[in-house]
Amino acid sequence: MSSDKLTWTLTGATVACVLAVYVASAPRAVPGGDSGELITAACELGVAHPPGYPLFTMLSSLLLLLLPLSSPAHSINVMCAVFGAGASGGLCFTVCRLAGPGPGAVLAGGVFAVSRLVWQWSVVAEVFSLNNLFVGVLFSLSACFLCAKSVQQKKKFALWGALFCGLSLCNQHTLVLYVVIIIPWALLHLYTHNGLSFIGLVSLGTCFLAGFVPYIYLPISSYLNRARWSWGDQTSLHGFLTHLLRAEYGTFSLAKTDENLSLLKMLRAQWNHCVNDLSSPVLVLAVLGILLSIRSRIRFVFVWLIVTMVSIYSVFFAWRANLNIEKPLLLGVVERFWLQADAGVCVLAGLGLSWAVCWLNGRLSRGTVWNTGAWILTAGLISHMISLNHRECDQSSNDVMDRFAREVVLSLPEGSLVLTRGDLPGNTLRYVHYCQGLRPDLSLVDQEMMTYSWYVAKLQKHLPGVTFPGRWWDPVNTTEKKTFSIEQFLKHNMHRPVFVCIGLTEGDPSWERSFSRWPWGVCEQLVPVKTPFDPEKWAQKTLDLYNWSQPHDSFHPGSWERIANEEMWQARMKTAFFLFDLAENMEREQQARLYELSYYLYCQIVDAQVDYPANWDKNLALAAERLLQSGGRGYSLDSLLSRSIHHFSRYLQREPTDPQSKAIRSVITHLRKELDKLRDRQKG
Repeated sequence: MSSDKLTWTLTGATVACVLAVYVASAPRAVPGGDSGELITAACELGVAHPPGYPLFTMLSSLLLLLLPLSSPAHSINVMCAVFGAGASGGLCFTVCRLAGPGPGAVLAGGVFAVSRLVWQWSVVAEVFSLNNLFVGVLFSLSACFLCAKSVQQKKKFALWGALFCGLSLCNQHTLVLYVVIIIPWALLHLYTHNGLSFIGLVSLGTCFLAGFVPYIYLPISSYLNRARWSWGDQTSLHGFLTHLLRAEYGTFSLAKTDENLSLLKMLRAQWNHCVNDLSSPVLVLAVLGILLSIRSRIRFVFVWLIVTMVSIYSVFFAWRANLNIEKPLLLGVVERFWLQADAGVCVLAGLGLSWAVCWLNGRLSRGTVWNTGAWILTAGLISHMISLNHRECDQSSNDVMDRFAREVVLSLPEGSLVLTRGDLPGNTLRYVHYCQGLRPDLSLVDQEMMTYSWYVAKLQKHLPGVTFPGRWWDPVNTTEKKTFSIEQFLKHNMHRPVFVCIGLTEGDPSWERSFSRWPWGVCEQLVPVKTPFDPEKWAQKTLDLYNWSQPHDSFHPGSWERIANEEMWQARMKTAFFLFDLAENMEREQQARLYELSYYLYCQIVDAQVDYPANWDKNLALAAERLLQSGGRGYSLDSLLSRSIHHFSRYLQREPTDPQSKAIRSVITHLRKELDKLRDRQKG
């Protein structure tokens, strides 16, 4: 079999095997993070968050028509699995082109595909697998360009490379750090081979700009304004550039925060990720690839192109990643951007293995032995990584986010207005509401977007029954700016139940003058302050809002499933906590009544669970202690003292680092003395 045919066969086999693994592990329901938003943008043909991801949105929308699986989320998850498999094929092809088909090529594509992070983000509806595919394509075209035997062939690959450089920037903008290195490198290479001319430059520029054609989608979608959910107004040049350059986030930042960890700390975290996820043998092979590249000019040029791209990308990203990675969820946000560098490391490792086999064969002969050993090493590494990561990356039965959204949406009263806050409720509720048609009677309004000047003007017509008393939400100088405060917004929409999920955005406390927040599961209902509150009736109404059976503490700390599950568990005690907090500022008789009801609710939820959040113990102990001070209200003093001591002690066992631990121990000591005195009196 010829080398070219073997290259395509090996690449195709790698793609097929990876695709089989990915499709089997892709979730059937909506994942967490930005997935709900991206799928909704595809369903509605709207615009996703900056920079808009037009290529991803159009491909997703097309696939929803061509591949209608069990749900829109399932279809787009499978599409991303295809992109991810294509990315592994691109890395395999790159090594084949530079070092010949063999175990090194399979190692590059296989190890990359089944590493934890790549696998995890290649089976969900996110833009990262498409970005990985573009990385693989650019690496492959660069290798073909470098190895081409004639100038005409180099020109052909350069044109394709220019087109894909432009296309790649229609997806994730981090690829610009590879593109700005590849373009001058390719131009210099053409120049040294007398392949650069004015017409050639124009052709390359035209191909590069042609890659940006998908961005036309943004102003078209914005102008038509048919999407019930969309981000931004791209009908003006200013609006288009604002979205394209991510000005609302901070153009070169991940989020609108002031946090910034040290460069070295971020690079150290990335290095630890490489050691843990890609493994030490892969890193050793990557170093070997760099060392062995000096034996050939073509090898040396390509390897140092990869090294330069990975190094500049890693340093730049570590400088601009302004999220606190000491928080597990934010680390999960940051580490997804390390995938682009991982692709370069895996190519270097594949080249290192291929060239090491050639070197050993040239020095010691017995080529079959070394080749067999390399295949065994490749198979062993890939198999080990699959067994290590399969449990965490197999999301085929994961429907936590979908169930979370459905439980929240179905619990709300008819015709409710829902003010969402953050990615968890915002993206998941939007998905089930717009893409799956659940609860069309509801109106979803995003709190953060309501602070942008474009939101009301663009989306008001898609929110019938919602009144916006100004151009946007800005409580400062509302009369001069013709904006509105949250209090004004609520007053104009009190003809229907209004809920906030999860919490109200800080910075506008005006609602406190006229409204109260009553707990409703993970949400809260905003009601006028003069509305009479019946604690028993409200407790009964909110006791069993959700049918949630997911075990407590059952997900990885950095996952959205962990956050959703925690919200659902804490929702069970929100009414009890609210009543306890309300009692703190009441008259004695009302106070005792609220403490009693709070204590009763805490006992109900705690006694019904074997495992539950640690703060439940503390809250129940406090409720028992307060009810004790109020005279017991029908409960025996012995039982209240025993309950308080037991749950305070259990809380300290579970949370020994609590800043109030010393005070809690003091309370336990006091309560034990009181219990001993009580029992002595009873004996007497």
